[in-house]
Amino acid sequence: MTAMEVQRQLALSMIIFIAISRACQLRRGCVFTEFALEQQGISADVIRKAFIATEEAFLSVVTNAWPATPQLASVGSCCLVGVIHERTLYVANLGDSRVVMGRFIRSTGAIAAVQLSTEHNASVEAVRQELHSLHPDDPQIVVLKHGVWRVKGIIQVSRSIGDVYLKRPEFNREPLNARFRLPEPLERPVLTAEPSISTYTLQPNDRFLIFASDGLWEHMSNQEAVDIIHSHPCVGSAKRLVKAALQEAAKKREMRYSDLKKIERGVRRHFHDDITVIVVFLDYDLISRGSSHGSTVSVRGGGVS
Repeated sequence: MTAMEVQRQLALSMIIFIAISRACQLRRGCVFTEFALEQQGISADVIRKAFIATEEAFLSVVTNAWPATPQLASVGSCCLVGVIHERTLYVANLGDSRVVMGRFIRSTGAIAAVQLSTEHNASVEAVRQELHSLHPDDPQIVVLKHGVWRVKGIIQVSRSIGDVYLKRPEFNREPLNARFRLPEPLERPVLTAEPSISTYTLQPNDRFLIFASDGLWEHMSNQEAVDIIHSHPCVGSAKRLVKAALQEAAKKREMRYSDLKKIERGVRRHFHDDITVIVVFLDYDLISRGSSHGSTVSVRGGGVS
């Protein structure tokens, strides 16, 4: 396959990124193109290499900033990536963001929710088992703290971009703030940037994809989310999901949605997590013809700093 043919493949692909902080925004597009050209096509290996390159780029930023801004070593990000090429959907994930498909059931006229991503959160028993198997000599690798499972009692996710203070011993020391430092030396990484990657062949009944951070899924189920999208017009779908999640967050706090919206964003972090949503509507005929032109995307962020 020639470089021109690979570039045409990329042009006919839809690439969706959800990055919950700036950590994942480094060179993400150019490294993907670079590796696709190198491998002469789109594959799981190309996506994996793009994740690794992003991690290395952020590590370089942390290294250069360490003397003046050591706290950057404690910055990390979940990262959820979707690539649609021809009829194949690639989903790659680090952390606990999630992609859910809405599939139309012709026999009933209903919409079914199909989760396509794997989450890396210590609240999941399989993740805790994985961590224990990777660190058999560390009884504190996962700790139940205030009713929440956390890696080393600090962080809920087991995979991320960044968070290098839990990956490199040279960053788990002074001048990093003591609340981030482990009480014992970091002998090997407790987090990884290795993504879970899956592929799925799109079908005519696959109607849309919801890419969202965990802030959305804390307040609604997969089925509730796809029902909201299915029962309303496409325009404003992501905004509609964010609003529904915020309404539920307000309800849990026994307050009105309007009052929650008045709270400053820095303070609102105590009421709900950040919420980032992308909804992609699928046109199977266009996808089958190898074109992403005309696809509809609804994007909305409800982040709080």
